[in-house]
Amino acid sequence: MKTTVRSLGLVILGIGLFIGCAKKPPASSWSLDQSEASAPLKAFISEKETQANAAVKAEGQEMLPEFKSFFVAAGKGDWLTVSNMFMDFRNRAPQYEHPGASDPRLRGIQWQALLEIYGMFEDFANGDEKYPIAFGRDIIRSIPAGSIYFGGTDPGRFLVTALCKSQINADPFFALTQNALADMTYLDYLRSMYGDKIYIPTKEDSQKCFDDFVKDAQERMQNGQLKPGENFTRDSNGKIQVSGQVAVMELNALLVKVIFDKNPSREFYIEESFPLDWMYPYLEPHDLIMKINRQPLSALSAETVRHDHDYWSKYVSPMIGDWLNDDIPVEDVTAFVEKVYLKQDFSGFKGDPHFLQNMDAQKWFSKLRTSIASVYVWRAQHASDSLGKERMNNEADFAFRQAFALCPYSPEAVFRYVNFLLGQQRSSDAVLVASTCLKLDPENAQVKNLVNQLKRTESAK
Repeated sequence: MKTTVRSLGLVILGIGLFIGCAKKPPASSWSLDQSEASAPLKAFISEKETQANAAVKAEGQEMLPEFKSFFVAAGKGDWLTVSNMFMDFRNRAPQYEHPGASDPRLRGIQWQALLEIYGMFEDFANGDEKYPIAFGRDIIRSIPAGSIYFGGTDPGRFLVTALCKSQINADPFFALTQNALADMTYLDYLRSMYGDKIYIPTKEDSQKCFDDFVKDAQERMQNGQLKPGENFTRDSNGKIQVSGQVAVMELNALLVKVIFDKNPSREFYIEESFPLDWMYPYLEPHDLIMKINRQPLSALSAETVRHDHDYWSKYVSPMIGDWLNDDIPVEDVTAFVEKVYLKQDFSGFKGDPHFLQNMDAQKWFSKLRTSIASVYVWRAQHASDSLGKERMNNEADFAFRQAFALCPYSPEAVFRYVNFLLGQQRSSDAVLVASTCLKLDPENAQVKNLVNQLKRTESAK
């Protein structure tokens, strides 16, 4: 989707895969009343409705009638009505790209409260609730009380937010999303919850970040160093307009840094959406997500790497079986993928058949593992010695193989892994990974182009 920032970033349109709310057909198998997490989810819905009511009352206004209807439907667990109403809002909300005029009333605290509820419903209502609950609760358990957590993907934001004891009270931690920080109305939403407890960027902070970003981008544009996805234009008044997913996330990254710097006594954790380059020296694996250390790390400790390796080996085993170890080559991983995902041959399969039917869960956990693999790639590229480089490359390869086995049709897992393999001079493995992905997603034009390009490179050798 097109993504635009004007001036202070007042207009942020929905951002692609895992960011913003995707359009999915409603599913009717999930029940709020019968859910294992029914009590905390109902408490979350009630808390969000109370928050929205307090916000409009403070402004001396009345809640929009359609918002009232939305909260009533959510309280009843009526996913079909919740979904249909949100799709109508989406076609009018300034946050999203759509034909026709935007409705400026679909902004602010009550809108953010509504969005949090819809995101929770969507992540729970499209399949087996086992994995949404595991995703949210396992991340929550890993984060110390009082920390600041950035949730980037839809489940990373909405599931964690919904399953916390109280997002509004930062119990057990402060839950934000890095993807919306360039939107001043989202910062207002955060300030209404957390402004008396942690530092939230001001309008002046946002303006400075925007000015710094534009200045840097203009210099890089003159040197031909703009990143793919960074687009700059001037409107009729001569003001700079920034568009593209990458550009918006670069601006969000600067605002994350402001929060990080201005809250020095807090621990920070992140669930990645798009990579934020400044973070890599500070990042280390932390169970499903990553910790942002207060100071850059000269290297990842052996204990951290060993814990990550063992943690993920144990975590994915119930999902896909315990066959994937350090010695399993890429060709064996692709053979597993073809047998189980493509041919639906479950003979000898020791994982969870329900996982293989849950495409959302496959994407979610593969994304988490891909993000950690990329930290190892960065570490390998910046290693001070050949032994450290080899160690990080081995961990990156292991994490990528797990990410691919969890979701072999994930473009992000496939493209990142292919780039890594090419950097290791392993073009035949890269062809195997890309070709296997194409078998599962034969209409994907990007993957088709990737496979063709890889094969041409191979044949030219």
